[in-house]
Amino acid sequence: MERLIIGFCGGTGSGKTTLAKRVIDAVGGDGVLVSMDCYYTDHREMPFEERAKINYDHPNAFDTDLLISHLKDLKAGKSIMHPTYDFSNHVRGEEWLKLDSAKVIVVEGILLFENQDLVDMLDIKIFVDTDADVRILRRLVRDVKERGRNLDSVVKQYLTTVKPMHERFVEPSKRLADVIVPVGGHNDVAFNMIINTIKRKIAEQE
Repeated sequence: MERLIIGFCGGTGSGKTTLAKRVIDAVGGDGVLVSMDCYYTDHREMPFEERAKINYDHPNAFDTDLLISHLKDLKAGKSIMHPTYDFSNHVRGEEWLKLDSAKVIVVEGILLFENQDLVDMLDIKIFVDTDADVRILRRLVRDVKERGRNLDSVVKQYLTTVKPMHERFVEPSKRLADVIVPVGGHNDVAFNMIINTIKRKIAEQE
């Protein structure tokens, strides 16, 4: 059975995760979701203060080789044990989770299109494009409510690494997309087009 790998890229807070989850819900048991956020490199050997200074928006922050290996296994129909990540402490979680393969493999991440090996694996490449002011507000809410951060640290991180890395790596990668979705994860027209394309490709491969 042929399996589709669909990649969602976009800046932090763009709505790519929301859109990716909507796709998974729509395809039901035929889909699995892989988040690039789970593949941050572990630096538990460093003191917390040093880990907090790492540029987490640079390609070197990710264990991309492991992500590629796992996507190859899923494409081949194999199950994987994928890492988790503790954003409050900037370390890889103790628990690894089992993920079975499926017809539709959805992977999402801010730097998904930055690595050519990853790009070459994607059957459909979707860039979620949202205004910067909306993205920073979403990130503020998320990091404070869900990731144990304070307002000052989020703003400092955004200005020192998130914004510069977005302009250096994320925004230029938009040119590699097959589809660019404006207004984030709640663009129903774009969502329906994506779902129809997925269903057509699945039918072609059966």
